[in-house]
Amino acid sequence: MNILITGGTGFIGQSLCPALLSKGHSLTVLSRYPNKVYSVFGDQIEQITSISLLSESDHFDAIYNFAGAPIFAQRWTDERKQVLLKSRIYITQQLVEFIARANTKPSVLLSGSAIGFYGDQGDTVLDETASAQDDFGHQLCAEWEHTAEKAKEHCVRVCLLRTGLVIGKNGGFLQPMILPFKLGLGGKLGSGTQWMPWIHMNDYVAICQALLDNNALEGVFNLTAPNPVTNSEFTRTLAKHLNRPAFFTIPGWALNLLLGEMSQLLLGSQRVIPKHILDSGFQFDYPNLEEALENVL
Repeated sequence: MNILITGGTGFIGQSLCPALLSKGHSLTVLSRYPNKVYSVFGDQIEQITSISLLSESDHFDAIYNFAGAPIFAQRWTDERKQVLLKSRIYITQQLVEFIARANTKPSVLLSGSAIGFYGDQGDTVLDETASAQDDFGHQLCAEWEHTAEKAKEHCVRVCLLRTGLVIGKNGGFLQPMILPFKLGLGGKLGSGTQWMPWIHMNDYVAICQALLDNNALEGVFNLTAPNPVTNSEFTRTLAKHLNRPAFFTIPGWALNLLLGEMSQLLLGSQRVIPKHILDSGFQFDYPNLEEALENVL
């Protein structure tokens, strides 16, 4: 297949792209930084700097859409919220507009989202049919998904990827945690009872490939492992694998003071399960946190 990818040089893209290349697919990456694309992938991948450069005759069999400003990079001021929204909605809107004018439509659009869609829901088990609590995380994901779904008007299969915390090597949410834990400064966040839906990068990439190949799969998919853990359990497991204690607790009030509204990313609870992909017959290589951390660390 000929595949277009936005966000191809990000944490997920740097694992997904080599996997797709190994299957014989041809890739084009959208990036404002051509030198970065070349430094990561060499000349294996075509690149474009703007969707507006694509013409009606350009054809892609599939599109992966992972573009968006980093969600945890800065405090959520009103200005930053607009950056987060626009960086996702604008690119997705451009993709749908390209699909509308393309002479030959792609068969599928696989578009990023996040488990933040559900909001803070405590111990409630959440599959893809669950309702949501209205907060900024939900508003961001809901608008992102709504924009992507407009591709269905052009007879394109749409898969919405509600992504959990991705565990992989050399990046992601785990990377900045390793040094403090190695120094014995690790610990739970707030009460530690909040649920953390996670997924190993290998399983994430495998699901992305399964959704590409199976034309019967569409709609919303929770890209999380089938066994979410609480923050306390995650803390204990990570500390054990690093052979370090984890006695500390960062109080919720301190995180609220330091991060403001963005603290909901750390203190909010989503007990998410990946019902739709499990129902399709997909089998996880890393269903349990112990195995996932052992592999990555």
